[in-house]
Amino acid sequence: MSALSAEVAVVGFGPVGKLLAIQLGRRGHDVVVVDRQEAGYPLPRAVTHDSEFARVLQSVGLAPDTIPEVTEPYDDRYVWRNGEGRTLVEVDWTGHGESGWFNTYFFHQPSLEDALDRVVAGLPTVRVLRGQEAVALDQDDDGVTLTLRDTAGATRPLRAGWVVGADGANSRVRRWAGLDWQDEGYFHDWLVVDVRPQPHLRFPHVAEQTCDVARPATMVPGGPGRRRWEFMRLPHETREQLDRTGTAWELLAPFGLGPDDAELERHSVYTFQAGWATRWRAGRVLLAGDAAHLMPPFAGQGLGAGVRDAANLAWKLSAVLRGVAGDELLDGYGTERLPHVQAFVRFSVELGQVICISDPAEAAARDARMTAAWDAGMAPPAPPRPVLGPGAHTGPAGGTLSRQGRVRVGGGPATLLDDVIGGPGVLLARDAGALGSVDAAPLADLGIRLAALGGAAPGVLTVGDVEGSYAGWFDQLGVDVVLVRPDGWLYGAGDDAAALADGLLAAVRSPAPVG
Repeated sequence: MSALSAEVAVVGFGPVGKLLAIQLGRRGHDVVVVDRQEAGYPLPRAVTHDSEFARVLQSVGLAPDTIPEVTEPYDDRYVWRNGEGRTLVEVDWTGHGESGWFNTYFFHQPSLEDALDRVVAGLPTVRVLRGQEAVALDQDDDGVTLTLRDTAGATRPLRAGWVVGADGANSRVRRWAGLDWQDEGYFHDWLVVDVRPQPHLRFPHVAEQTCDVARPATMVPGGPGRRRWEFMRLPHETREQLDRTGTAWELLAPFGLGPDDAELERHSVYTFQAGWATRWRAGRVLLAGDAAHLMPPFAGQGLGAGVRDAANLAWKLSAVLRGVAGDELLDGYGTERLPHVQAFVRFSVELGQVICISDPAEAAARDARMTAAWDAGMAPPAPPRPVLGPGAHTGPAGGTLSRQGRVRVGGGPATLLDDVIGGPGVLLARDAGALGSVDAAPLADLGIRLAALGGAAPGVLTVGDVEGSYAGWFDQLGVDVVLVRPDGWLYGAGDDAAALADGLLAAVRSPAPVG
């Protein structure tokens, strides 16, 4: 076979690898994605996503309201009950997040991956090599050579400027690059079951966690027309006993489901784990997704963390590839993302420590404590809202998630801002006059546009703040200008637009050393 070459090689064609390939391909970069599977991965995996995830989908042409067959909003509560059916806590998952979409969605991952495949297929700069297993990696100062082996055993080299390991929990890329793993020592086996009930069966559209010492279990929507159940393996059971079709039906029977009125799409036992790579870059090799971090699914953030990785890495790697930035910018990828991921890993583990209790006395104490708190009106624990770690941002607002609101251009319809300007990156001011001294060209080269809520100036798009969300955000921050990076995170906020622009460009061109 002939040798292959690319600017970027992505190992792993799951959702994170696909999104990264799309974001780089849409920026014009030559990308090769390799995956040892000849077809899509068949087992159950992620089932929920949040508002920020939805915004990333929006950025690649797959906004949730355009793919209702794939994902649906969940404007309700996440209810925890004990074995007697008594409410322990209700977590509010209603409403919209700052990214402009519902806080919570439930989706069917295979259908989402099919939609992402169609986007990838429309990008001439992205090549996908299925049935190609990466079996070796060697890097030097100028690039990386991957050795690929096909299903017939034939090998060939792939030479790339950069390699991203999006190859899952057992990442070979991580091992080859010598990147260490911090294991948090959390291990629980759960049977994950995806079901398509017949239309005549009615289930409450509820996400429910049963903290029953007899069998901790989860029941949630599984995307349009589907339901998801998860059952914890008990101490006396083996994985093999649990991971049987007959066992799945036995566990589903109390919910009124059987082979005559539902399709069992798939079942598999997963070991829920927690940990992270301590560094995400080694020379020209980077990690993303499960190769970089693992967490239990109880907060619904595992895949979402990988999606954030792709958004953060794509704009930085693109800037390096185009010579806009030095490769030191990529050191900030891991230092920014790791503290954010750690917060969600630890939160997910904390939830798991409440749920995965099989000792009756310990469960009784938990139930008494939580029901007393609930009866007293205590608010449920809120998910963490971590900021980014050290990197390309500045000031107290830097490294926080930006808002996306609905705007109107002229007499046009109300539209989310990203759709108007072509992506999240924006230098946004209350008044266009504040942007008059800003050189738009170098910002545009990073994918950042100039926009204002009022006034007029050459090269500045003036938009109407339909719901007042941007004015409220400015008031909250006490500023007149915000600079949003291409990944939707805030570089900084203030009153001097030119200073913000110059600061970001300096951070990109000559990044300060990070941890």
